[in-house]
Amino acid sequence: MRGVETVLRQAGEEALRHIRTSGRSGEAFLMHNRELSIEVSSGKVETLKEAEQTGLGIRVFAGGRVGFAYTTDLSGPAVVQTAQEATRITEFSFPDPYNGLPEGRQVYPAMRIRDDDIHSLPLEAKIEMARQVEREARSCHPSIQIIDRAGYEEHETSILIMNSNDLYAFGQANYCGLHVSLAAVTPEETQSGFAYSLQRKAESLDSRKVAKEAADRALRRLQARTIPSQVLPCVIDSQVTARFLGLLSSSIQADNVLKGKSMLAGRMGEVVASPLLTMVDDATYELGVAGFPFDGEGVASTRTMVVEKGRLTGFLYDSYTAMKAGFVSTGNAVRSFRSLPAVGSTSLMVAPGPHQLPALWEGLDKGLYITDIMGMHTANTITGDFSLGAAGLLIEDGRLTYPVRGITIAGNLLELLRKVDGVGGDWRFYGSKIAPSLRCSSLNIAGN
Repeated sequence: MRGVETVLRQAGEEALRHIRTSGRSGEAFLMHNRELSIEVSSGKVETLKEAEQTGLGIRVFAGGRVGFAYTTDLSGPAVVQTAQEATRITEFSFPDPYNGLPEGRQVYPAMRIRDDDIHSLPLEAKIEMARQVEREARSCHPSIQIIDRAGYEEHETSILIMNSNDLYAFGQANYCGLHVSLAAVTPEETQSGFAYSLQRKAESLDSRKVAKEAADRALRRLQARTIPSQVLPCVIDSQVTARFLGLLSSSIQADNVLKGKSMLAGRMGEVVASPLLTMVDDATYELGVAGFPFDGEGVASTRTMVVEKGRLTGFLYDSYTAMKAGFVSTGNAVRSFRSLPAVGSTSLMVAPGPHQLPALWEGLDKGLYITDIMGMHTANTITGDFSLGAAGLLIEDGRLTYPVRGITIAGNLLELLRKVDGVGGDWRFYGSKIAPSLRCSSLNIAGN
């Protein structure tokens, strides 16, 4: 893979050489991605797809103006033409005093985020892993009669960033995963279930665990019924917590805060959540599949405390928003070679609590364990108000009883976070979100 760095560096040097001769400053962002996807059905390979992509994005700066262009062709003439196009675009953009490049010679955290064993594992072994998760799913329960898809995937990326301030940042990372989608079938109904796992190491993948989770999700939806409208204590599954984190993430991004499009704007230092909640965005966390030693501008990754024991302590910044707000970048610029940098979270996590999952509902006379939500895209990212379809299991006398569906949960995200009175120890990875289950003292439920 060191050959990848050489190829990317040659293109980056050519781009910066042309930018310098034009009397401007600039940046070359280069990326090489490789993806493998395998899906099986009845033990036979249905889909096997491997794809690679290489690209270069060039930013040129001139008097506060920015021009941007990209190409997937790293040959010398294509690189020069792209640099010329980015330079030409600066003539038509508006000047902004906050446009600029990060300083070079940064110190990056040492991170073990590339597993050579994933790359060297024989293809047949990866196909067998996909077959294994399918076999495990079929053996979970007699009612699991349909396996819609089962598969293995892996992703590998190499990123090189160079700029006129002598910044040079090169990093590589990979991860792999298993997934299965299935259905539980009875004479009366069919209910689906899906589960996946993404890991930094292939040896960490557990096909039995993935299959059982998908089967459990399907089985617990059988014979579900609605409940009357009421206010109940709720236990929120870790997967649902991660979905709510996605809603919160836009409000901790400095660009939205500066525009007043954040439910947390003007609330720095205030108590915005339960004292049981601590939230961190940590791109240096090696086990998180989104972790990387630097961000999309080459700024060193950091661990940013967002909420500490319920109190709002920080926002996420890239170079532009940091300069505009008078802060220092937190290393939260995200991008591809096809786009300009923008603020984004990396590994946004809620710190786990001391409780095993059953303990969160064992003390409840009546409540609801929420396992699924629908319609998160309809939630208001500025106010935090939400009204979502939901499903789960009713809690009675400290036990999970029957499945519930056909209900709606409604409220405000910050109110929900303030009502958290229990945090589970069941920390789970969901892409760039890492979350435990939470218990909330009350939530509005609309049923029949």
